[in-house]
Amino acid sequence: MFCKLKSLVRCGSLGVVGLAWIGLVDVAIVLAQESAQEPAAVTVPTRPNVLFLISDDLNNAVGCYRHPLVKTPHLDRLARRGVRFERAYCQYPLCGPSRNSMLTGLYPNSTGIHQNSQIFRQTIPSHLALPQAFRLDGYFAARIGKLYHYNVPKSVGTNGHDDPGSWELELNPAGCDRLLEEPDIFSLRKNAFGGTLSWYASPRGDRLHTDGMLADDACWVLERCAKRNDRPFFLAVGFYRPHTPYVAPKPYFEQYDRTQMPLVANVQDDVKDLPKAALGSHKKEHERLTDPLRREAIQAYFASITFMDAQVGRVLDRLESLGLAENTIVVFTSDHGYHLGEHGLWQKMSLFEESARVPMIIAAPGAAENKVAPSPVGLIDLYPTLTELCGVKSPGNLQGQSLVPILKDPAQKGRGWTLTQVARGGGKNRFFGYSLRTPQWRYTEWDEGKAGRELYDHDADPTEQNNLADAESHAATVKELSAMLHQALPSTFPEDGEIPALSATVWAPNLTNP
Repeated sequence: MFCKLKSLVRCGSLGVVGLAWIGLVDVAIVLAQESAQEPAAVTVPTRPNVLFLISDDLNNAVGCYRHPLVKTPHLDRLARRGVRFERAYCQYPLCGPSRNSMLTGLYPNSTGIHQNSQIFRQTIPSHLALPQAFRLDGYFAARIGKLYHYNVPKSVGTNGHDDPGSWELELNPAGCDRLLEEPDIFSLRKNAFGGTLSWYASPRGDRLHTDGMLADDACWVLERCAKRNDRPFFLAVGFYRPHTPYVAPKPYFEQYDRTQMPLVANVQDDVKDLPKAALGSHKKEHERLTDPLRREAIQAYFASITFMDAQVGRVLDRLESLGLAENTIVVFTSDHGYHLGEHGLWQKMSLFEESARVPMIIAAPGAAENKVAPSPVGLIDLYPTLTELCGVKSPGNLQGQSLVPILKDPAQKGRGWTLTQVARGGGKNRFFGYSLRTPQWRYTEWDEGKAGRELYDHDADPTEQNNLADAESHAATVKELSAMLHQALPSTFPEDGEIPALSATVWAPNLTNP
């Protein structure tokens, strides 16, 4: 362990404050207790801890979300411990804008972040981020892996586009998937991994991969927190899978029969009633996909999910074995959804259900257990929820709703809707699409309707095959939802009306380095 600490210091993975918290005394404690068979007795802090788990590019291909094939036993058991949000959505279906929105509690229109590789300190530098609010209120705040935006895989093992003010401890492991295996990875574009479909069934075991190392480090930090136990903790663990390249140990691939991977049918008929902007995330390289390659990609994506789930399970096991589970709020979610051929699209950056919807599970002391919350919610709601649950002071300009009433009674309606947006074009040609999700409807306007509208009835059409926006029989519904959308839009901008400004080039969607 002492060698591990020296390695972390040498690589710059431990911040100065993090080192101070761990301290030389802790090094002695670690050396003395490392071989202990049982964890030290835990005296529960007054305020609950937070274990914030997030996956990268994960859609709702999760067992507890009734996916017929994907195996996620550990997420399923977490759902049994807490509340599973049936209709949870990102605010922007791209890593950087979504994560900045989630971690600031502000819509992208207020962060000014609509592209990757940007951080909110450039636009709203004085705003308190979610983990920063916890840190300044007495919590030990630590990050392992990807929370803010990282270019995957190039930023793996680095701080990426992280926010140093958010954390006291930052750990950035890099495994064989980053350091050894890239020459062996298949990609639709040679030597391009992060922004294109790519995959590899690795011969190496779980703990040699980046996500396996993330789980190791998370368990190590939990052990240190249990032994110190002088402050509650906010531990954020950002897993990289299933983000492309879909790399996982081969046994996870073997759990899925490639020949049985489901392919989307009738795409040509499906897209006939769609505005051009709705399909604006299409990439030319996806036209190289054949049916055998599509099945390989889906198998690899599913394998990566199950591999990630296994690492989540290791962290949850350690939380429980240390006696920390009863006083720890556990959150699991993803930064946005993901297409696997629906509407002819792959990956993200659309306003369809597959791209906008995310899994969200919260298990908290005093909250409901093994329940499903049907009302639409957003990632933007996590900030006010967690600060309320923990008694942490939060900024007054947060734009999400607290989900505490829903956690206590999952039948509560809450706000009753959520918004997702995305940009099309760049510079003077830039415009936005906004999508309003209610329990029954998805209503989307592109450039205030000038570039098209979409309306889907999820009660009758959960896969969004039939665009009803131009149907005379649904004119009243379009009018009602359009009014609701335009009533909601002002709440996504700053109260003072000062919109954070970035250069024109920033607004163009970056699809090559997600």
